[in-house]
Amino acid sequence: MHNHLLQRHLPQIIDDLANQGWSRLEDFLPQTLTHELAEECRKRAEKGALSPAGVGRGQGLAVREGVRGDSIQWLEPGQSTACDQYLAAMDELRQALNQAFYLGLDDYESHFALYPPGSFYQKHLDRFRDDDRRTVSAVFYLNANWQTDEGGALRIYPADLEPLDLPPQGGNLVLFMSAELPHEVLPASRERLSLTGWFRRRA
Repeated sequence: MHNHLLQRHLPQIIDDLANQGWSRLEDFLPQTLTHELAEECRKRAEKGALSPAGVGRGQGLAVREGVRGDSIQWLEPGQSTACDQYLAAMDELRQALNQAFYLGLDDYESHFALYPPGSFYQKHLDRFRDDDRRTVSAVFYLNANWQTDEGGALRIYPADLEPLDLPPQGGNLVLFMSAELPHEVLPASRERLSLTGWFRRRA
């Protein structure tokens, strides 16, 4: 990410996470990069590289379509220029979050997520019961010209407040504290693409 973009967003990120535990940023990355990432996700899907996402971890990991309906593929460095630029941007953000909050974030893991029309992800928390490394969740949306009536919102449940629906508009980044914010993905009438990831502490 260009440093000026991070510097522009950083005050809002720090304020939001400190005061409400979540933050939504518009135009987090350049439009050209967002478009390239969307094309990369579609290309991988067409090649059959995305697999049905599971619920749980380790030996308890299982595909449960009644709970979660997206297909995913994890990012690895060196897979594509666009993905490497995205990972570099998120690493800059990781360092900035550490400086602001002393979270001890050690790395960032991320995957493409493709939700076919009508699919969803039931209400859940991102942190596993037996693994507390996931600290800050990050969802970057890749959907151009998303309309509110197309559905697909990320519904978050802030403590002591009414649920709030955040549409998956391309270029938007949503950050929230992984252990503290229940959320779900609502069904959409069109394909819904994102990069979903977690800033993690050491085990």
